Amino acid sequence: MKIQTFSRAGVWLAGVLFAAGLLSQPVVAGSWQQNVSVGGFNKVHLYTPDSVSAIGQGRGLLLVLHGCTQSIDAYLSANLTQAAEQYGLVIAVPDAMNKAGFGCWSYWQGTKARSAGDYKNLITLANNLVADVSYQIDPNQVYIAGLSSGAAFANTTACLAPDVFAGMGISAGPSIGTSSSGAIGPCETANVAARCAQYAGSYSSHFDTQIASIAHGRSDTTVNLCYNEQNANGMADLYNVSKLSGENLISNGTGRTADETLWQNGRVSMLWFNNVDHAWSGGQGASGSYINGNSINYASYLGQYFLENNQRVNRNSAPELSNISVSQQASVVTVTGNAVDVDADAITVTASFTDSAGQQQLVSTTPAANGSFSLSSPTLSDDWYQLTVSATDSGGLVSSAYTEQLLIGPPPPATAPELSDLAVAVDGQCATVSGQVFDLNRDLASVTVEFSNTTVTASVTADLFSAEQCQLAGGEQTALITATDQGGLFSAELLTFTIDAGQNATLAQHISAGRLDYTNYANCYLEYSTTSFVLREQLITGNQCRWQDSDASCFGPAQSCSAAGPGDGGGDGGDGGDDGGDPPPPPTDCEAFTTNNYSHKLAGRAYSTGNIYAPNYFANGSNASLAGSTWGVTTLSSDDGSYWQPGGCPQ
Repeated sequence: MKIQTFSRAGVWLAGVLFAAGLLSQPVVAGSWQQNVSVGGFNKVHLYTPDSVSAIGQGRGLLLVLHGCTQSIDAYLSANLTQAAEQYGLVIAVPDAMNKAGFGCWSYWQGTKARSAGDYKNLITLANNLVADVSYQIDPNQVYIAGLSSGAAFANTTACLAPDVFAGMGISAGPSIGTSSSGAIGPCETANVAARCAQYAGSYSSHFDTQIASIAHGRSDTTVNLCYNEQNANGMADLYNVSKLSGENLISNGTGRTADETLWQNGRVSMLWFNNVDHAWSGGQGASGSYINGNSINYASYLGQYFLENNQRVNRNSAPELSNISVSQQASVVTVTGNAVDVDADAITVTASFTDSAGQQQLVSTTPAANGSFSLSSPTLSDDWYQLTVSATDSGGLVSSAYTEQLLIGPPPPATAPELSDLAVAVDGQCATVSGQVFDLNRDLASVTVEFSNTTVTASVTADLFSAEQCQLAGGEQTALITATDQGGLFSAELLTFTIDAGQNATLAQHISAGRLDYTNYANCYLEYSTTSFVLREQLITGNQCRWQDSDASCFGPAQSCSAAGPGDGGGDGGDGGDDGGDPPPPPTDCEAFTTNNYSHKLAGRAYSTGNIYAPNYFANGSNASLAGSTWGVTTLSSDDGSYWQPGGCPQ
């Protein structure tokens, strides 16, 4: 498929060129957009090429995940743009939100699920970019790759969501399911095929059309070289394909080579990068932290590998439209142009005319032998119309659509855009504002949303808009939505919402406050050590809650929900009065905590006396005896935060 340039005749035609998503966040082809907040990530480097993929419909998408201690800025000089332009790949390099260890993607810990942590964020990132029509991404050409911890995390994500990711590129990655010790120590044996299938669950059927490239630098002394063959053989077992005999030498210039082994139908490829240590292989001229230029450009290799072996694209080419011309005579619109199909399939050209009420009128024709066509609308009433022209071949493939907005009759008076159906969705410290915008004059210039920390230009598709912003402070927030037309007329609406920023503290401080105890201490310490991290209160059942981090890998004991309650919207839910027959409600400021006696002591709810090895514990205020010594588990409640007694709050 190629990008087409369309011409338009008729200088007096009352219409303006329209493209879906034209008003979305600007997509600058051929350059990096740095630190974009999208898909649950605060920082994503995005590169959109001028080219499109030679297969399928539109561009491919390649997510590239950094390694431990590695900044995403390193990939700005890793020659990713060469691959992007050559193979029509949108490149997205996200900075992990839930890092572990030394800035690593946390592949060895946390819940492995499509809805958990950065696994969820990566799937959301891919889906959001595909849904944004300005990127023109083919959903059948979505891939994920990474280095080291990013490679293991990419492999896990591709296993969790094989329906989303058609292929993967795993460079110097420990096998999925291995521990953090296995990354820098002796090789850990792993049943990659079984684990991958387990992660996929009901999505396993999509492995039938997934492909995998596995790679490793021959000079890597950080991550054990055993994982290259273990990962390649594991994915081959999962795909049920056999290894082909022999090796292929891949070369990108003098001295820059890699050795390639392939499995049946190109489903699995294994590479050894010659003269590369523990780094992303970027080819000649590549530089940066953990970027090596001594071998081939791995991103370009992936572009070619995915191009040749993608199992999901229909390799039959869609028809192509060109030389579109639109003219108007009174209330009839005539469309002419050319439509051709390189596969010589039969073509039908269809033009739809949709008025402001959504009523659609269709006109179709068959092009002449030379591809030329001409069709005319029925007589149209005075109104705005969206004209959409497309060509469909006998195999059902549809060309890129030509769209334009037309005005039949006199223009309406200048009117400000109208906003409606406004809503805000809150996820942690991120908020997404969405709604509808209608511009009678069809000259909408922008929709902006002013958050407390920045102003975001919303993405607009047809009459729907959305804007996301993260790192918002806790408490009540506002979002000022402004829709402006090209004449400067505008309308504005203000939304209010509440951000739960959670509680940010060190592990010791969380334990002292009663949000965590020592039951899950090891997991929490391995992930956060002595650094501060955020916990949010999550409802478990009834009035029982627990505090947990973003991926629920570090969590505290079940206990009575705090007074505000998780997600409390502030409504009183009252019944309008007291009939005198009901018992008085429990105090709204009562709080209760269930944890071991030692944690109660650290939090100031209890004290101990007696033998240092087997002390006796008592509740502060009431002096009630607490059973079980240090590790006995007790529920303590208080109305004022100083007088504590055994038992929960009154119901």
